[in-house]
Amino acid sequence: MSSTLSRTDVAAAPLHWGRLGLRGIAITYLGLMIVLPLTAIVKTGVAGGPAAFWSDVSNPVAFASLKLTLIVAVLMTVINAVMGTLTAYALVRYQFPGRLMLDAVADASFAIPTLVTGVMLVVLFGPQTTLGAWLGAHGMQIIFAKPGIVIALLFVTYPFVIRTVQPVLLELTLDQEEAAHTIGASKWLAFRTIVLPNLAPAIISGSLLSFARALGEFGSIVVVAGNIPLRTLTAPVYLFGQIESQNVRGASAVSVVLLALSFSLMIIADLLRNRVVTTNARI
Repeated sequence: MSSTLSRTDVAAAPLHWGRLGLRGIAITYLGLMIVLPLTAIVKTGVAGGPAAFWSDVSNPVAFASLKLTLIVAVLMTVINAVMGTLTAYALVRYQFPGRLMLDAVADASFAIPTLVTGVMLVVLFGPQTTLGAWLGAHGMQIIFAKPGIVIALLFVTYPFVIRTVQPVLLELTLDQEEAAHTIGASKWLAFRTIVLPNLAPAIISGSLLSFARALGEFGSIVVVAGNIPLRTLTAPVYLFGQIESQNVRGASAVSVVLLALSFSLMIIADLLRNRVVTTNARI
């Protein structure tokens, strides 16, 4: 018996230390890659005290860049919530030529570098192109204006709502919708009263992820926006300019604001994602 216990103890000891070592490596890596940089930027941003922090984030150029970033992110999020939901619904509920290709292409923006995205939009909508010149002649400037920023954000964040709504739609059964149709309910009424309530947490979660992603977008924006202070300069591009000007504290202060917004949205999105998982389990 003692021999058996000793063998068990010997076998368990390496496993125990292996688990501790794995946890230690994971925690150390997390600390070095995430916690340490976040701590440094928050410490630098508030180093001058509340008055200096407020001065850094409320100066006209910084405030205008934050305001523009929030406005275009909200507009993009609303469009993404609607079009992403419709796209996911079409991919799941309908069969049509090219559906599988569209489903695969939906993730293309994840693979395309954001700088390349900006160049693509300039090539398509730039004032020197046929389409861009035609739009400009009709008073619609895309590149080096706010519409170009919104389009760039829409491209970069395109898959977020689709990929959060799609799994929920795949899990939903058609029984309730078919029952609603048998008593005379239209497709729109069945969608609004049966499907949409089940999709709402996923739509909100995907929209919040899109919004958080838009707050930090730099690569495509720096190409298409023109980066004119008080007009088309977004917060990430403003931060880059402050770093180039050696104003590290000012850049850190604005970064703290963006971080606070992004982390808050990520927490809300995680809570909603957990709710979606719970809902799917019940279904």
